[in-house]
Amino acid sequence: MEALALERKAEMNRELRERLMVLKKERNAIILAHYYQRDEVQEVADFRGDSFLLAQKAAQTDADVIVFCGVHFMGESAKILAPNKTVIIPDERAGCPMADMVNVDGLRKLKAQHPNAKVVTYINSSAEIKAETDICCTSANAVRVIQSVDSDEIIWVPDKNLGHYVQQHTDKKMIIWEGYCNTHDMLTVKDVVEMRAKHPNAEFVVHPECRPEVVEMGDFVGSTTAILEYCKNSSAKEFIVGTEDGTGYKLRLDSPDKQFHFATKFLVCPNMKVNNLKKLVKCLETMKPQIYVPPAVADKARESLERMLLVK
Repeated sequence: MEALALERKAEMNRELRERLMVLKKERNAIILAHYYQRDEVQEVADFRGDSFLLAQKAAQTDADVIVFCGVHFMGESAKILAPNKTVIIPDERAGCPMADMVNVDGLRKLKAQHPNAKVVTYINSSAEIKAETDICCTSANAVRVIQSVDSDEIIWVPDKNLGHYVQQHTDKKMIIWEGYCNTHDMLTVKDVVEMRAKHPNAEFVVHPECRPEVVEMGDFVGSTTAILEYCKNSSAKEFIVGTEDGTGYKLRLDSPDKQFHFATKFLVCPNMKVNNLKKLVKCLETMKPQIYVPPAVADKARESLERMLLVK
């Protein structure tokens, strides 16, 4: 019975992929997928990446339609950087709790309290917050962005864990917002200790969105893309992975001869996982839901994103 169900699912996915290829050609569409997406979504993507790489791709594409398989703020960033493109997402419920932890009123009050500070905002934030920002960053370029800012005082939003990590790599004063990624923040020291006991030869690679005490345990600390590159190029054959489990698709693809153990079974972002192949096909059929950002907000937010893309 189980074998029959798996066979039926495989056949349905094959039909969905065929339909997707037709729709992509009809719409002149490109599919961008974050590394945290389901395997079935990453398999059909034209481009896979982290927030930074996908933002770059959205800004550069000559496609008429961008299908953004990620969470809502990522679709917003694509629309801001490519205002003349149609940007759609498979499921509009794909939000980001961390992005929701910072609000415009609170940020404006903080700016008033620190008038000489520049605002650096993690890309995992809403368009409205980006519009209140001097420059955006990602986990891949956060330290370089901070160093590029012409101010010794930084207001950092919204991720306190990434902010703590960045603070270790700069002499600038950082006023850090109290947000966090509820998926990465679930990983504890106890989890890592237990996994190291089970896999004593494995290296621990960890994302800086995790808690500071967990990040300190890392053999390698880096953004999603940096972790993927490190594991691909490392001579080690076994890894304990401290980031969202969707990265397993690319890790296994790049290094089929290596073993990857996720540090806890809870490293799953439920918002990223609401997207699936069926919803991806449907959104291209209906061209809904579309991402809309009010022009006044988009114009201000675009400046902060474009400044980020100029940082080398």
